[in-house]
Amino acid sequence: MQKREHFGSRLAVILAMAGSAIGLGNIWRFPYQVGQNGGAAFILLYLAACLVLALPIFFAEAAIGRRSGSNVFGAMKKLAPGSPWKWVGLLTVITPLLLLSYYSVVGGWAVDYLYKACTFSFSGNTSGIFSNFISSTWEPLIAHTVFLALTAGVILMGVKKGIEKFTKITMPMLFILILVIMLFGLTLPGSWKGVEYLVKPDFSKITAEVAASAMGQAFFSLSLGIGTILTYASYMKKDENIVSSGTYTAFSDLLFAFLAGFVIMPAVFAAGIAPSEGAGLVFETLPYIFSQMHTGSVVAILFFVTILVAALTSSISLLEVGVAYMVEEKGWSRRRSTLVLAAGVWVVGALCSLSFGPLEGVKILGLGIFDFFDQFCSNWLMPLGGLLFTIFVGWYMRKADVRDELTSGGRFNRRIFGAVYFLIRYVAPVGIVMVFITNLIF
Repeated sequence: MQKREHFGSRLAVILAMAGSAIGLGNIWRFPYQVGQNGGAAFILLYLAACLVLALPIFFAEAAIGRRSGSNVFGAMKKLAPGSPWKWVGLLTVITPLLLLSYYSVVGGWAVDYLYKACTFSFSGNTSGIFSNFISSTWEPLIAHTVFLALTAGVILMGVKKGIEKFTKITMPMLFILILVIMLFGLTLPGSWKGVEYLVKPDFSKITAEVAASAMGQAFFSLSLGIGTILTYASYMKKDENIVSSGTYTAFSDLLFAFLAGFVIMPAVFAAGIAPSEGAGLVFETLPYIFSQMHTGSVVAILFFVTILVAALTSSISLLEVGVAYMVEEKGWSRRRSTLVLAAGVWVVGALCSLSFGPLEGVKILGLGIFDFFDQFCSNWLMPLGGLLFTIFVGWYMRKADVRDELTSGGRFNRRIFGAVYFLIRYVAPVGIVMVFITNLIF
């Protein structure tokens, strides 16, 4: 058994967890979810879902991870020996790998678009660039491969030299980049219509389906129910404040999502494009915007660097869940675990990539391969994992053990523990069940 690593400081914990949360869910998924679900009204529901639903699940995952000091499968074996709970751990080893398979395809889009930006491909007519790219065979596959190789490279360096060092450098850079790009976008003629769309709620847009989408986005954005928070928390030292670290992570995640919204929506309205464009919103509309700007080539490079870095900070946490399992449960080396799992993810991801081109006619339950994995993971596996984690912490673990973790042995959060525990035990499970019911209906 290899000696287990830990994060070196409180700042490292917060940056690593924020890196896991901040990713394509913020800069790619959040803007098009806002566009499809009515703008500011959706944002208010999303904010409520993060605070009341997502944050308690975050605390629950973190409590399991640090209490056990183990990977997701080992955590359940250790805290619930001889029970079926270990299979929940196995589920949350598989889920992030499935999610990474299609996530890395979108990460590959960012790789390719960064290359296009660096070669000034957005200086002319940009119509058809995205559809032609994703429907081709080799170009998106190569980009998918490059993105996974970058992810694996960070994981191979370990927790402190890889994950911690990478997030310490990239997280501050991400916020600086997104702020610079936002200031550029707000100078575009017509951009303030996009600002109004983000800040003036139309409450008639709120429906059960929109509410479920807001809850689902909160899950996706904070990387909940898939063991990433649990795994990172297992590298936390015992004197770290879980509630404080989780709150800072959620705040960083929300702030970055809102900043991304203020980058994308003003640009979309300035271009006269429908905000409900869908999953391709960022990749279809932003090249047009860059082609219209005097400094568009520079802004394009900055923007796609931002997307790529954000994607990588999340993808390394997804792969780390499986790597930690293989190292600790199977006795494999970090190198062997990383390479084997990355290869498996690559194969599934290749099928997702090809589903926009040569495999477009292949359907699973009426959905293309990419869309099937996206909906299966986002709408079902992630909420299921979150539900099981909250039930485990709220109803299976001893309350004294939960209190010990969430108060760091009584040093922090003693006055608010009761409220946090109530949210974990009662509110979060009910909210997740509501997500399931709504998904079944719609």
